[in-house]
Amino acid sequence: MGTYIGIDLGTSSVKLLLVSSNGRILSEAAKSYNVCYPQPGWSEQSPEEWYTAVISGIKELLFGQDKSAVKGISFGGQMHGLVILNGQDEVIRPCILWNDGRTEKQTDYLNGVIGRDKLAEYTGNIAFAGFTAPKLLWLKENEPQNFAKISKIMLPKDYIAYRLSGSFCTDYSDASGTLLLDVKNRRWSREMCDICGISVGQLPTLYESYAVVGTLKSELCKELGLGDVKIIAGAGDNAAAAVGTGTAGEGGCTISLGTSGTLFVSSCSYTQDKANALHSFCHADGGYHLMGCILSAASCNGWWMDNILCSGDYAAEQDGLEGLLGKNDVYFLPYLMGERSPHNDVNARGCFIGMRPDTTRKQMTLAVLEGVTFALRDCLAAAQAGGVTVTKTKLCGGGAKSPLWQKIVANVMGMPVEIVETEQGPSYGGAMLAMVGCGEYKTVQDAISAIVRVKHTIYPDKAVAEQYVGRYQAFKALYPALKDVFKKL
Repeated sequence: MGTYIGIDLGTSSVKLLLVSSNGRILSEAAKSYNVCYPQPGWSEQSPEEWYTAVISGIKELLFGQDKSAVKGISFGGQMHGLVILNGQDEVIRPCILWNDGRTEKQTDYLNGVIGRDKLAEYTGNIAFAGFTAPKLLWLKENEPQNFAKISKIMLPKDYIAYRLSGSFCTDYSDASGTLLLDVKNRRWSREMCDICGISVGQLPTLYESYAVVGTLKSELCKELGLGDVKIIAGAGDNAAAAVGTGTAGEGGCTISLGTSGTLFVSSCSYTQDKANALHSFCHADGGYHLMGCILSAASCNGWWMDNILCSGDYAAEQDGLEGLLGKNDVYFLPYLMGERSPHNDVNARGCFIGMRPDTTRKQMTLAVLEGVTFALRDCLAAAQAGGVTVTKTKLCGGGAKSPLWQKIVANVMGMPVEIVETEQGPSYGGAMLAMVGCGEYKTVQDAISAIVRVKHTIYPDKAVAEQYVGRYQAFKALYPALKDVFKKL
């Protein structure tokens, strides 16, 4: 029986899993790395640090394991980041990350001058500040010397695949977030390449997420003690996490409470959000999905706990809050890094509203969890306005481990929330994609049917859910009222 490595190249760390073909986790490893903030609203990382962390992580992961059983490696990766290499395969500059907000001017140019309708025609999406295409335009304008050196353009996880295998590749799900892919027709958009001043030849070869793109380099096989190991394309982090939670085919839904937050609705056929509030992307199962993304989710709670309360006891801070569900009159806008879906506003900021002399620490803690959930409810509302029907959802990400947050999601969304037995996010989905690529399972759906199981379900409390309807309406009025204020700030 073969074993498979799933690599989740995240924003703060890389997480690795060694998984058997029946889905059992045999080993885990994690390595952290730095995020650099050169200016307010900017966010960068060193691709070399990713690679060093991955190699170190694989060594730790395989310590004491049967290395001869490893058959394949695949990925889930942070999306949208701009990694550029010169003709000597050297990284030209640090990667500009998904949550970087420097491209307001370029995003406005794409949406306003090129036009939203044209962008939607070329790619199925409009421009958001975190996407890759606006980053290329920023680079062209602000660092022309670096732009002129570009030989290869790739996404974060694809840099790791390139270093491991030598294959210059990406998958359709991750490529969907570049604003360079014609999502409906699953090909690079020549129109968008022309707009950005690049050629299709500078972009990687496109593969399905479960496709084999190469094999582990011989020198790495020797260094890591591995044999003939296939490298499988992998997927963007949200698509990989969706595979890991069993969200594929028609009408599946996953909500992720990671550093960022997402509402992910899978579909067998291409659907475009006419209001352009949600992303229309390819899915790792060969189909498509709609996705709403908020830039700060569990990271809001991390900021509140670590930086403001200076408390590492997350469970203790949430203790006793269940009785306040639906009754809290303090609100939190979770826009610490600006916001993507549905507002597309790099100037948006986080704030507390509704505090009085008797406002408690507990109310503010609850407001943070509720504010993130309300923002995700905005994404659900956008999907429903487009005719999408969602009746239940899976929940994943670090925030999903909180029983309190599980209940908040169920009641704010007004639907059952399913928690799967093995919730390891993109790394688990990556391992499953490796299984499909290596022939353990014929399709992604076959792998899901064999491996993914629901552990328990949280149902909304009718009375609490009804109270949250009113609370959400109040929350919804806050951003429009503050939008112009944010811009002035």
